[in-house]
Amino acid sequence: MTTHTEAEIASQPACWRRAVENIPTDALPQPGERVAVVGCGTSWFIAMAYATLREQAGLGETDAFAASEAPVGRPYDRILALSRSGTTTEVLELLSKATTRTTAITADPKTPIMNLAKDVIVLDYADEQSVVQTRFATTQLALLRASLGEDLTQAIADAEDALTAPLVGVDAEQFSFLGAGWSNGLAQEAALKMREASRSWTEAYPAMEYRHGPISIAGPGRVTWMLGTAPEGLREQVEVTGGTFVESARDPMAELVLAQRVAVARAFARGLNPDEPLHLTRSVILSS
Repeated sequence: MTTHTEAEIASQPACWRRAVENIPTDALPQPGERVAVVGCGTSWFIAMAYATLREQAGLGETDAFAASEAPVGRPYDRILALSRSGTTTEVLELLSKATTRTTAITADPKTPIMNLAKDVIVLDYADEQSVVQTRFATTQLALLRASLGEDLTQAIADAEDALTAPLVGVDAEQFSFLGAGWSNGLAQEAALKMREASRSWTEAYPAMEYRHGPISIAGPGRVTWMLGTAPEGLREQVEVTGGTFVESARDPMAELVLAQRVAVARAFARGLNPDEPLHLTRSVILSS
């Protein structure tokens, strides 16, 4: 029987196509605006990726924060809040105190975030039944990338390829995910998926920083997985330790799809249900 997580992972190319066909540009950050992008957990890592891409596109200073750590009072032209559930306490508290223009992206149109943000983008077709977030995260990033002028045709094709590509490291002892630039956020997200779904020992680092200490854990039975293009010489430095180095030419967002599949496979191998990870709920709602 297919789990919700598996079905949601497989639906990502279709969701991305739908997202890029209808971009609500008026509700999203405008060129030149100074923007704070906030979220919790997965949404924070997607915020990191988008913030880097927006600055690289020359569209304005963009900072990413965990909602609980966003600096209150720092001047921004807009706050962009990412929240699948629309009920996460830290995000709602931040929006309730905001004095600048606010935009939220959510999956559920029947939640408090609808009344707290000035502009709301609802991606209900990408909502999920699994606690572990997969397609909503990547669909909102597809929307945000397309809003920056990116053509995601190849990324979507790469995602379709990732859905049938051979799995790697299902029996590995440890994973280190690496990124560079905007894919740093995706490396963090890949590591989170592995921890959530399969309770695996997983870490994530900027690729150039990996050699400044973390490479000491590389070795036989352990995987170093690059999302994007690895720095010159890094593969050789990992392989000399006996560790496995994974890198492909796929778009990093599509490579994340393969990492999601590996996380699910590892969950099954450990007798875990990826739909219901231990100690987690769909949304973190704190009591007052």
